[in-house]
Amino acid sequence: MPQSTKRTIDVTDPADVGAVILAAGPSTRMGTPKQLLQFRGRTLVRRAASAAIEAGCRPVVVVTGAHALATREALRGLDVQEAENKNWESGMSSSLRAGIESLVKTAPRVSAVVLMLCDQPFVTRETIAGLIAAHRETGRAIVASSYGSSYGVPALFSRKYFAELTALKGALGAKQVIEKHLAKVHLMSFPDGEIDIDTPADFARLS
Repeated sequence: MPQSTKRTIDVTDPADVGAVILAAGPSTRMGTPKQLLQFRGRTLVRRAASAAIEAGCRPVVVVTGAHALATREALRGLDVQEAENKNWESGMSSSLRAGIESLVKTAPRVSAVVLMLCDQPFVTRETIAGLIAAHRETGRAIVASSYGSSYGVPALFSRKYFAELTALKGALGAKQVIEKHLAKVHLMSFPDGEIDIDTPADFARLS
């Protein structure tokens, strides 16, 4: 995949980058809320939120849903805002919409968003800072993580793609938008992005 060349357009200051963390799912395959699984001393959702805060994202929006009350408690004391998606059963797109709408309502001048999942345990502040730096250096409006033979989140989207993201339906997520505009996307290598937690076996392998 050809990488982007340097440009001088569509670049934002890191202070204008928000984050949306999707944490609304029911964790059906896990059998217990994966948002609340403890990894290296913190819950997965708190790890994700802390990484976004430490990378300088403001505001940081966490989308809750199936386990809203417990997830809210796990985030206690962090500088985040909650967007509760009461329609979480309709699919990931509804959580994406809830998160971005909450972000824009709180920060009308936000220029970009880093989209994250709560079940990628190796996303750190350095990962997120790398996405923001790549956006600044290349001028690309989408910077996505590449891992294995695929790509996806965490990924940064310029504001120009907010409407497209919020228009997604059903189970569709941000990867749909990345794929549609792939020729214009800057891909940042993040091998550990391939590791996510969906089942007890996935979590056991982290130990």
